Amino acid sequence: MEHFNWRVSVATIASSGPFSRFIGVDRVIALLSGDGVHLRQAQAGIDHCLQRPLQPFAFAGDVGMECDLLGGTSTDFNLMTRRNRWKGELRVLRDSTVLRSQSAGLLLAVLGNWTVTSLGAAQGQPIALAPEAGLWWADEDFGWSAAPKPSAGDGMLLHVLLKPALSTDQST
Repeated sequence: MEHFNWRVSVATIASSGPFSRFIGVDRVIALLSGDGVHLRQAQAGIDHCLQRPLQPFAFAGDVGMECDLLGGTSTDFNLMTRRNRWKGELRVLRDSTVLRSQSAGLLLAVLGNWTVTSLGAAQGQPIALAPEAGLWWADEDFGWSAAPKPSAGDGMLLHVLLKPALSTDQST
């Protein structure tokens, strides 16, 4: 686990216990389904109930943390970025939008069907994303137009924004 720059995952939390610890990694977690979890770490001042779906919660992965189920099994979306290499943000999109170009990222349909189209020089055919389908890209700039299909009702699309961290030794 020491060799990734960034990673995303969907994880199932089936029991209470210690929460995963990742030194030098920033994390963002969002509940996808289930009753949620209570995250606690007194030294870092963390006392957070992750119980509302798709409400991103960011924290440093360095701290050991306790995790208690708030009911039954929960499923969450995780974004992890190596602090000195990448910065990441998790946004929940509900409406049509144009996403600016970035060199790496991910789009994941959570609710409803979405149509996404790459923009710019690499513009291509529209891509249909059904719930639990997604796409990711790396090492090439892409911007996107994303729109929920009108018949889908309330659509939700996760957008992972990734950008390289600025080195602290760069002069301005």
